[in-house]
Amino acid sequence: MSDIPIEFTELAQLTQLGINAQFLDFRSTTLESDRYVCVRESNNDANTVAIVDLANNNQVTRKNMSADSVIMHQTEFIISLRANGTTIQIFNLESKQRLKSFTMNEPVIFWKWLNKSMLGLVTASSIFTWNVFDGQAETGPVKLTDRHQQLGSCQIINIVATADLSWVATTGIASEGGKIAGHIQLYNKQRNVSQHIDGHICTFTTTRLGGASQDTQLFVCANRNAAGAGQLYIIEIDHAEGQPVFSKKTVDIFFPADATNDFPISVQVAKTGIIYVLTKYGFIHLYDLETATQIFVNRISAESIFTSTAYSDDTGILAINKTGQVLAVEVAKDRIVPYILNKLSNVTLALSLAAKGGFTGAENLFDQQFNDCLARGDYNGAAQIAASSEKLRTPDTINKLKNINAPPGTVSPILQYFSTLLDRGTLNKFESIELAKPVMQQNRSQLFEKWLKEDKLTSSEELGDVVKPYDLTIAIAVYLRSGIHIKVVSGLAELGQFDKILAYCEKYGYQPDYINLLQNLVRVNPDKASEFAVSLLNSPTSDLPIEKVADLFFQQNLIQQGTAFLLDALKNDSPAEGHLQTRLLEMNLLHAPQVADAILGNAMFNHYDRPTIGKLCEKAGLFARALDHYDDLKDIKRCIVHTDAIPADWLVAYFGKLNVEQSVACLKELLSKNSATNLQIAIQVATKYSDLIGSQTLIKLFEDYQCIEGLYYFLSSIVNLTQDADVVFKYIQCCARLNHPQELERVCKDNNVYNGEKVKNFLKEAKLEDQLPLIIVCDRFDFVHDLVLYLYKNQFFKFIEVYVQQVNSSKTPQVVAGLLDVDCDENIIQNLLMSVLGRVPITPLVAEVEKRNRLKILLPFLEKTLEGGSNETEVYNTLAKIYIDSNNNPEKFLQENSVYDTLTVGKYCERRDPYLAYIAYSKGTNDDELIKITNDNSMYKYQARYLLARSDFGLWAKVLVEENMHRRQLVDQIIATGIPELNDPQPVSIAVKAFMEADLPTELIELLEKIILEPSTFSDNPSLQGLLILTAIKADPSRVMLYIEKLDEFDSEEIGSLCVEHELYEEAFAMYDKFDKKSQALKVLVEDIMSLDRGEAYAEKNDTKELWFQLGTAQLNGLRIPDAIDSYIKSGDASNYENVIEIAEHAGKEEELIPYLIMARNTLREPVVDGAIINAYAHLDKLTEIEKFLSGSNVANLEEIGDKLFAAKKYQIARILYSNISNYSKLATTLVYLEDYQSAVDCARKASNIRVWKQVNDACIENKEFRLAQICGLNLIIDAEELPALVQKYEYLGYFDQLISLFESGLGLERAHMGMFTELACLYAKYSPDRVMEHLKLFWSRLNIPKVLRACEDAHLYPELIFLYCHYDEWDNATLTMIEKSEVAFDHGSFKESVVKVSNLEIYYKAINFYVNENPSLLIDLLSVLVPRVDLSRVVRMFIKSDNLPMIKPFLISVLDKNNNIVNEAYHDLLIEEEDHKSLRSSIENPAMTKFNAIELAERLENHDLVFFRQVSAILYTKNKRFAKAVTILKNDKLWKDLLATVAASASVKLAHETMDYFVETGNKEAFVALLYSCYHLVENDYVMEVSWLHGLQDYIKPYEISVAKENQARLNLIFEDYSKRKAAEDSAGLDSTEPVLGQRLLLTNGAAGLGYQPTGLGFGNY
Repeated sequence: MSDIPIEFTELAQLTQLGINAQFLDFRSTTLESDRYVCVRESNNDANTVAIVDLANNNQVTRKNMSADSVIMHQTEFIISLRANGTTIQIFNLESKQRLKSFTMNEPVIFWKWLNKSMLGLVTASSIFTWNVFDGQAETGPVKLTDRHQQLGSCQIINIVATADLSWVATTGIASEGGKIAGHIQLYNKQRNVSQHIDGHICTFTTTRLGGASQDTQLFVCANRNAAGAGQLYIIEIDHAEGQPVFSKKTVDIFFPADATNDFPISVQVAKTGIIYVLTKYGFIHLYDLETATQIFVNRISAESIFTSTAYSDDTGILAINKTGQVLAVEVAKDRIVPYILNKLSNVTLALSLAAKGGFTGAENLFDQQFNDCLARGDYNGAAQIAASSEKLRTPDTINKLKNINAPPGTVSPILQYFSTLLDRGTLNKFESIELAKPVMQQNRSQLFEKWLKEDKLTSSEELGDVVKPYDLTIAIAVYLRSGIHIKVVSGLAELGQFDKILAYCEKYGYQPDYINLLQNLVRVNPDKASEFAVSLLNSPTSDLPIEKVADLFFQQNLIQQGTAFLLDALKNDSPAEGHLQTRLLEMNLLHAPQVADAILGNAMFNHYDRPTIGKLCEKAGLFARALDHYDDLKDIKRCIVHTDAIPADWLVAYFGKLNVEQSVACLKELLSKNSATNLQIAIQVATKYSDLIGSQTLIKLFEDYQCIEGLYYFLSSIVNLTQDADVVFKYIQCCARLNHPQELERVCKDNNVYNGEKVKNFLKEAKLEDQLPLIIVCDRFDFVHDLVLYLYKNQFFKFIEVYVQQVNSSKTPQVVAGLLDVDCDENIIQNLLMSVLGRVPITPLVAEVEKRNRLKILLPFLEKTLEGGSNETEVYNTLAKIYIDSNNNPEKFLQENSVYDTLTVGKYCERRDPYLAYIAYSKGTNDDELIKITNDNSMYKYQARYLLARSDFGLWAKVLVEENMHRRQLVDQIIATGIPELNDPQPVSIAVKAFMEADLPTELIELLEKIILEPSTFSDNPSLQGLLILTAIKADPSRVMLYIEKLDEFDSEEIGSLCVEHELYEEAFAMYDKFDKKSQALKVLVEDIMSLDRGEAYAEKNDTKELWFQLGTAQLNGLRIPDAIDSYIKSGDASNYENVIEIAEHAGKEEELIPYLIMARNTLREPVVDGAIINAYAHLDKLTEIEKFLSGSNVANLEEIGDKLFAAKKYQIARILYSNISNYSKLATTLVYLEDYQSAVDCARKASNIRVWKQVNDACIENKEFRLAQICGLNLIIDAEELPALVQKYEYLGYFDQLISLFESGLGLERAHMGMFTELACLYAKYSPDRVMEHLKLFWSRLNIPKVLRACEDAHLYPELIFLYCHYDEWDNATLTMIEKSEVAFDHGSFKESVVKVSNLEIYYKAINFYVNENPSLLIDLLSVLVPRVDLSRVVRMFIKSDNLPMIKPFLISVLDKNNNIVNEAYHDLLIEEEDHKSLRSSIENPAMTKFNAIELAERLENHDLVFFRQVSAILYTKNKRFAKAVTILKNDKLWKDLLATVAASASVKLAHETMDYFVETGNKEAFVALLYSCYHLVENDYVMEVSWLHGLQDYIKPYEISVAKENQARLNLIFEDYSKRKAAEDSAGLDSTEPVLGQRLLLTNGAAGLGYQPTGLGFGNY
């Protein structure tokens, strides 16, 4: 593969990522870019979407979505969903936000992202674009153009557009002439024109031609025509004036001879100028864009490709095939140019691609051409060549070109070089620097800035240094692009743009020395420094030391700027910043009290020293602020009396912060010091905090200081809010004592809290001149009776009038009642009532007076009220009662008046005069009361009149119920008195209906006879006459005939039908005959009386055709067929021919029927009649008449008659009829019954009908005419629905060979379908097993594999079964079958191929067990292919459990790189068992094998017989930091080297000392010395000296002592050097030794001198 010029990579295998293979197709899998693969899957009626992130290690994200199409955004985690074809929604899955939603008018059949913001949508009729990121959620797609008619029947597969959407191309494919044809609709938006082009694929691209100043727009398309030839076209579109013309390019696309159905499916143009063309069968073609030269072609996939996209920033192509492979192809940058040079021998193309794409391999050619041009003096060509080769773009080349002197009048080579580079792209670092020097020297900074913005230059620190002396701003831009942060910040500081420094540092994460910057800025611009410091505070990365910055300002006496900074710095009010809060407030209280007051007023700080600040506030005269900070009551009382300096509102609010005792003490202090001045404040405090302090306490306080007026004002402020009755009572007392009658009246009227009884008694005792407050209290608490007695007793008659006239007129009834109780004069009461006329509630007044039996006293008042136009019911009720009691013409009043309450007045009259009660009840339609009073007093006549006048069905029903004991008397009065008095028919009708509903037929007949039979206005009423007869029919049928004879106005039709309904047939006949209704009369005779003889006599008597026809119908219904036919003939009416024919034929009366049919044929030309004639002749065997009839004109339905005769087995006549109409289908069937099979087959061929073929086939099979049966069967098996019955027929009869022969003959038919191949396979499996495999191999793709699987399984054909499983992708079943039937079906190669494709993971382990038991020699080979799929831990456990672990040792070694703990431990067990200590040590020391229980293994090995394993145990203990255990093992085995390494690795001083002691005690001096060397950093010098001295080892530690001495000397030298530098620095700075080391002391501890003198005279802080 090294000579192939492409890089081919498999990025993913979708099926291995859990994607179901059946959804890997064009409709379910979408690929919008090389970022995401999106697959829509359906499983158990649930739809899911799998999103594979190719850029994130193929991570799969699944979402439950019911959409029918899903596509992902090209770069963002944004998903587009289409539901029901029309509803489109777009969601951002990261932010979980819906971006767009719209419902189209027609289904969207294809959609695709045109670019990163625009969607292209195609419907059946139109093409749309939709801007998804326009910020307008409600806007929908915009129609671009109509869909071209040539694409009408195509499947749309792609839509592409130019960057500005001025050109759009839509691609579709369709099957035409057995080939897949491609059609492209090319649309130009500017001209609004669409053009159709034959093509399968297309795209738009741009290229920069030589000598062009702008890009050329190109359209690339490819097509494979019907002849199989493929072409690639490259065409220029939108040519710009003045630019080079791109000539159209055409090149052939090669398709192999065996790829007849292959066609292009994708084209991508790389930015390197290479065209990738991909075909369906997986062939990749590479072409050069400018020359259309074919570069390379090869096949990349054995499976068909169905989707693709651009890859790796438009440098390659990405595709997916049907097996789920995600394949990437891009040009090999290091091989493409050598390939073109060596394989194609095209130097020009190689140089062109190397220049455009930056490919390697043409460097020598460039060098040679460059040197040749220089030698020839072609400096322009040399510059062009140098600009085209990355290898030549070096400082050496620049120096060569700079050193060349150009001929006069020409451009220098170096400028030509730079000009070419600027046209082509970006200059590198050296080129940018060399170009910048002359440009900046010539003061052309604008040109340089333009190049910089266009990314024509490569920024670097050196470039910035070149530009800085000329333009600092541009230099900062260069430093910024280069990431030289310190120089960017320095430059911004030089420009004074401090506000940009912070933003820059935050953006790039750079941390400058802010304190130094602020020091410099404070000297220059203090305000700017303050702003910059505040901005630094808001930066999360600055970490500014607040106290140091504050010192910078306060040391310079910049109080205002320091305050502004600290206010922002301390805004979080942190407890740790309490000292800074105190300092800030101190500074401002001393120098700017107003600022301090504002700070304290804003309540910004809570953690400063409150007592200190409180005292400073008091000294500064800020008493309010001082009170805020004081807690001691003495301090509070001292400050609070300065009410002239404290705002009253604030002071009142301040009392809310005090407890009750403090508040009372302060109030006493205020009232005792200056009560006149402080009384108002005391009142406000008492008012606001009365609930807290207690109203009683405050009342006592005011009373103690004899402030009655203060108490009044205090109570006045709370009286409307308090719920304390005593408080209100105190306020009423104060009002009375201070003589405030209006306020007293208001409180009594409005307050709802006070005790009415208590206040009433106080007011009665107070003897006030104005009794209005007492009146109000008594009125509110309903003490009216007491009030009237009090006022009447004390002769306050005026206030009684005031009460009823001005205060509450509604209480007049109680006042009148009270006056009546004290026996007041009636004239006074009547005058009082007259004074409040129209304002007194009548009902309670009447009740009170009536209760005392004094109603007459109200007569003048009521009559006056009535004159005033009152319509109040109670007034009329009372007057009615007075008139009734006084017998003052009450009947007239009751009849003429409609306002009084009839129930009330009627009830009042019942005992006094029942008739007056009747008048009242009838006036008010009080039905129940009226009926009761009339029944109780036997007033039936009045009740009857009332009922007829009311005409109410409900009322009638109530009085006519059977339970009414007065019903009979009432009915008598209705008939005798009520009805004769009426002239209006409406009440009569209602009464009759009421009698009917009450089921009183006898009484109803009496009533109707009274109305009708006796002379009256209702005698000739048709309705009443009919009702009388109807009632008689139901109640007394014997009287019906009498009424029919006497009455003439009733409805005969209605009454006649009722008579028939009630079986009064003779009455009905008499009535119809009387009213000359002959037809109805005859109907009664023949249908009801059922006397056909009387009917025939009646018809003869009247002799009309209508009656004869009616009689004939009745006779026909009575099956008197000859008589009926005779009657029909007499009537001459053949309209009932269908019934006559049907009944006559059914009765076998064909001979009698023929005359009727001949009569009917004279007037009718109906198919039924003509058919009946043929049928009659056929049943009489009159063939001559039939042939004569057929030869003449007729309208008979011969097919229907033929079917009828066929059913009657008249086959010969049926054959004649079918032949006459050329109905070959039925003729063939008839010939079968006539046993003429050859003719039947011929007719069946003409009929070409499945049913006929089936019938003829069955007949031929039954008669063993197999040749003819096969002819029929070939026409049946092409219909899949007929296959089961046909196969069943043959199999049932045992004709297996004939059946197989039939299907074998049918396979070559043009309409051969899957069912035929499937059935033949099943037949082979049943009856010819040796032919099954051959059939499967030839036709497996045309089989219904599940059905054949069942047949093979039933026939135990296991190799064939496995073959089908594999071709049906049922790898699980294929593998299991090979396992279960290994004796006949196992093949190792096939097994390996299938087992890796199974979906059930358990099969892997079954396969392993199977190989262990039956094929152990092939086990390792199987495990090698299962490694990526099986659980290694489970596999190893299986072999451990079965004690077969050594069998898989090669497998264990091959998977050690997986670092699985179970695998590692199993491998260790094998090595221990084999005593392979070298491999074991290598394993545990392998950094890739860390997952195993090291401690357990160490414990297992520490007592092993072999020392090497014990050594491994010590190594394991050392690795797990159990150094003591390791040391013990190593000591026992005397492994000194390992022991020293273990002690050194432990980093334990104690362990080093213990080991040293061990070596000394055992006399191992060599190891002792080695320990001092290896553990030099651990052993302590004094301990070594002591041990060596005690044991005489001074000579052995000499090297150690030398090392220690050298190290100590080096440290002393460093200290001395540092001291010398410090001393020199102090001497040069001239620092005072008495000054603190850390700088100037804080302001608070340094005193006022630190503030310095302000020569400006503006005061502290320059305010």
